[in-house]
Amino acid sequence: MFSSQFLEDNFRNLSSSESQTSPIGIFDSGVGGLTVLREVYFQLPQESVIYFGDTAHLPYGMRSQTEILQFVRQILTWMQQQKVKMAIMACNTSSALALETVRSEFPFPILGIILPGAKAAVEQGRRIGVIATLPTAKSNAYRNAIVEIDPEIQVWQVSCPELVPLIEENRIYDPYTTEITRSYIEPLLNNQIDTLVYGCTHYPHLAPVLRTILPNKIKLVDPAAHLVRACAQELDLLKIKNTLTAQPTRFAVSGCPQQFAQSCLQLLGYTATVEIVDLNSISVCNLRQDITS
Repeated sequence: MFSSQFLEDNFRNLSSSESQTSPIGIFDSGVGGLTVLREVYFQLPQESVIYFGDTAHLPYGMRSQTEILQFVRQILTWMQQQKVKMAIMACNTSSALALETVRSEFPFPILGIILPGAKAAVEQGRRIGVIATLPTAKSNAYRNAIVEIDPEIQVWQVSCPELVPLIEENRIYDPYTTEITRSYIEPLLNNQIDTLVYGCTHYPHLAPVLRTILPNKIKLVDPAAHLVRACAQELDLLKIKNTLTAQPTRFAVSGCPQQFAQSCLQLLGYTATVEIVDLNSISVCNLRQDITS
């Protein structure tokens, strides 16, 4: 990872107003990261945002680590071209499998969602369940982060491969969604969890469903809120928090813009203009040379 001094020097190359008003980049495989975007609207309303949904390649939970790393590099390269001042990896799968690698390859801070989520979970309970995509669960990223903070805490993880496609298809209130969610949650309830972590940014969209399944005593942890809080602290540290008016959010996807715009209407409450970006046209072959030149 680049040092704080490197990042500070990088921002000195920009005018103070330019570095502050530059957008924050947020990306996910699809609409899951909109839960993080909503938190940015709430916690950092003066920040401009570029949101990228890699809808051509979702769900990431079915992809290999090599594929995910390639997608992440292409997205971040595109975001660098858009002159973002920070990138938020609003995707647990890519945070688990690619974050540590790409942090050393780009001259702006890149924040992942797992550590903030783990810290929040430790503050809430002692018997923690995590629902996640298959790669995130297999990586043990949440378990490792939680146990590193407090070795006495017990952690159970389950992979939920069908949930992301159901959410992307706007089938949140479909009876089948409730049925399959219940089947995923049952092993965690059998282990008497007291806290449940959304180990995928898509899953907070299922809160109405989960609340019909979970006992009221079980606390839900949405890492998105804690990730954006960490983002605010980083902006303050680097002295690049925007003090002016935010520009309208810019949305881009690698797949169907019309379908994503419809999801934005349902999940954000407004109609978004969505552009399409061909990730295959973005070369990362000379990534280090381009960044350091």
